[in-house]
Amino acid sequence: MNRDPDRIRKSYSSAWVAALVAACSPMICSSLFAETVRSQVEDFKVEVLTEDLDHPWGVTKLPDGRFLITERRGTLRILENARLLPDPVRGVPEVRAKGQGGLLDVALHPDYAQNGWIYLAYSKPFEKGALTAIVRGRLKGNDFVDVETIFDPPADEATEGGNHFGCRMQFDGKGYLFFTIGDRGDVTTPENNAQKLTNVKGKIHRIHDDGRIPEDNPFVNQAGARPTIWAYGIRNAQGLAFDKNTGHLWETEHGPRGGDELNLIKKGLNYGWPIVTYGINYSGTTIAEHTEQEGMEPPVIQWTPSIAASGLAIYNGDAFPKWKGNLFAGGLAHQKIIRLALEGDKVTSQEILLEKTGRVRDVRAFDDGYLYVLYDQPGKLVRLVPTGSEKQAGNP
Repeated sequence: MNRDPDRIRKSYSSAWVAALVAACSPMICSSLFAETVRSQVEDFKVEVLTEDLDHPWGVTKLPDGRFLITERRGTLRILENARLLPDPVRGVPEVRAKGQGGLLDVALHPDYAQNGWIYLAYSKPFEKGALTAIVRGRLKGNDFVDVETIFDPPADEATEGGNHFGCRMQFDGKGYLFFTIGDRGDVTTPENNAQKLTNVKGKIHRIHDDGRIPEDNPFVNQAGARPTIWAYGIRNAQGLAFDKNTGHLWETEHGPRGGDELNLIKKGLNYGWPIVTYGINYSGTTIAEHTEQEGMEPPVIQWTPSIAASGLAIYNGDAFPKWKGNLFAGGLAHQKIIRLALEGDKVTSQEILLEKTGRVRDVRAFDDGYLYVLYDQPGKLVRLVPTGSEKQAGNP
C-alpha cells in the first residue's frame, strides 16, 4: 500500500479515511488527522489531545481548561495542556470493573464555578453483584474529597452480569439530574426489568442535584414504584443530551441485534423494550412481533444494523454555525459519528463523520465551541476544530 503523505492529501475522501486509518502507521495517521475533513456543511480538522487512555468512558471540561476523563477500570484522569497527568485522582469510589461495568460517566454541576461539585456514575459492588450508583465530590489537588452519595441503588437489585449498566448523566439547567440505568442484560421477554416500575433497571431517572426525589416525578406516589423513575422501557442507554434551547431530552440506546434507537424522552412514557423493538436476538430469533404498539413511545429513528450507540451531544456553539441545533451520536461497533439535523422533534437528515477511526465512546460539546470525541479503542481524546483555526492542542 502506498502510504506517501502527498498521495494521501491528493486523494483525501471519506473512503480513503476509512481505509487508511484502519491500516496506516501511527505516524501517517497523525499526519492524516491534520488534514481538512470535508463534510456536507462544515469542514474541520481533528486535533489529538491524548492517546494514552485505557478504555475511557466519559469526559468533561473544567472552567480552567483541564479535562476530567473516566477510565472504565476505575481511574479518574486529569488532562492538562494536552498532557495526561501520570497519577489518577485519589479518593474515587471502588468500582466493579467487569464487562461493561466500572467507572462510567462524569459531569459537572451547572453551578460548578460556585460549588465545585463533580458527579461520577459507576458500577457499585455489592455482595450479589453490582448496580449503577452516583456520587458527587470536589477536586482538591489530586484528591476527590467531600464525597456524597447522590443515588444509592437497592442492594437486592444488584446482579452478577457484566452487561447494561448505562450510565449517562445530564443536568437540565433547572437543578434536576437525569441519568440512565440499563436493564442489566435481563431476558428478552415482556417480563424484562425495563417494564417493571418496581426496580430501577432499564429506566431514565430524575433527581435533584443533591439526590432528593422531586415531588412531581411521574411515579412518586404509585405504590411499589421506584420514585426516581422518569421514563421506562429502556434497554441500555449510553447517550443523553439536554437541549437548553428547546427543553428536549434526547437519548440513544443500544438495541440487541439491530434496533439501536434515538428517543425523545418525556415524563412517564414507556419506550417499549422488549415488547416492541426493531432488533432481534443475537441468535437470530425473534424478540417481538411488532415494532410499535399503542401506549408505547416509538423511537424518533432507529438504526439497523446497530451502530452500538454510545455518547450523544447537542451542538449549540459558534465555531461551527451550520451545525447549530444538530445532534451528534457516537457509534462503538461501526466506529463513527452520526450528525443528525433536526427540525423540532424530527430528524431531517443524517451524515456520517470520522468513520472507521475507532470505537466512539463519548461525544461532547463544551463552552469553547468545539466538538470533542472520546474513543474507547484506541483510548484517545480528540477535538474537531474549524479549518483555519489557530487553536493548538495544548491551548484550550
